[in-house]
Amino acid sequence: MESTLRTEYSLATVYLNTASHGVLPARTARALREAVDAMATGRTDQVAGFAKVEEARRAYGRIAGIDPGRVAVGSSVAAHAGTVARSLRPGAEVVCARDEFSSLVNPFHARGDLTVREVPLEKLAEAVGAGTALVAVSAVQSLDGRMADLRAVREAARDHGARVLVDSTQALGWLPLSAAGFDYTVCDTYKWLLGPRGVSFLTLPADGGDLVPAGPGWLSARDPWATCYGAVRDPAPDARRFDDSFALLPGIGTAASLALVEEVGTEAIAAHDEALARRFRAGVARLGYEPVAGRSPIVSVPGLGAATADALAERGVRVSARGGRLRASFHLYNTEADVDRLLEALPVAGRG
Repeated sequence: MESTLRTEYSLATVYLNTASHGVLPARTARALREAVDAMATGRTDQVAGFAKVEEARRAYGRIAGIDPGRVAVGSSVAAHAGTVARSLRPGAEVVCARDEFSSLVNPFHARGDLTVREVPLEKLAEAVGAGTALVAVSAVQSLDGRMADLRAVREAARDHGARVLVDSTQALGWLPLSAAGFDYTVCDTYKWLLGPRGVSFLTLPADGGDLVPAGPGWLSARDPWATCYGAVRDPAPDARRFDDSFALLPGIGTAASLALVEEVGTEAIAAHDEALARRFRAGVARLGYEPVAGRSPIVSVPGLGAATADALAERGVRVSARGGRLRASFHLYNTEADVDRLLEALPVAGRG
């Protein structure tokens, strides 16, 4: 893994903010430069570009443990969640965790005729009842890195005839997670999957479940290039009929990034990322803080916030602040030295 990463990364800062945006591998930057140059010199090959997006779909299916025929491509989690929201009957109950990321839950609120019930993350499974139509939850919380008990949620939903929508944006790329075990999953790829912003994936049952495509365009056809005029009368038989008109450049870049994730392997990435997070949790506790407990590589530290994040940035250490707390996140391009640099730059509790 180390030799591969040496050829892919040469960071100018201590970047500990993957939960906001991942760092593009060198191969992805090259692919994007070549595509932009082709577009700027009249050599654009859209057919080849779309083939790269199909390559990304297949790679995502392998990483997410699901048949690529159940994977739709789009540009945002919010749009995918909106497709799921459209499928619910008026008055249906949606249960979600409190303080979820807005892109996952706001489409259900925006409907205006659904009952959206927010509960503490640890109470999510027990909150599912006979009237619940859908549970929407992130596998890993963006705010503080807490992980949902997805097995308990799935079992509770099954017992009550509800569907489950999992946002894996803060999980896939480091957490081994099979999308095949859930009705729907959504994922933005610009964080732990290391792609450029602008590509997302929706996974759905083989039969499409209860979903109706929100805005099916020419790409929803079985053979888009042959039938791109007039109504689409022969839609794709698989998840491609739910494809949005995705952005080509991010799609090309995502294919390159997913290839790196597959080469290194999710299990190796998980071991690396979690070890760095453990090192940081232990170190920040020695400084007198109480980080949010857990095993995810997203670590939230109460008592440190935006002012600390700004001061760290001035010293070449990039983190973020969410919910009034410092949030550090560790990925495959980070090292123990990065963790130690962050710890050395933090004030002792009560002295900052």
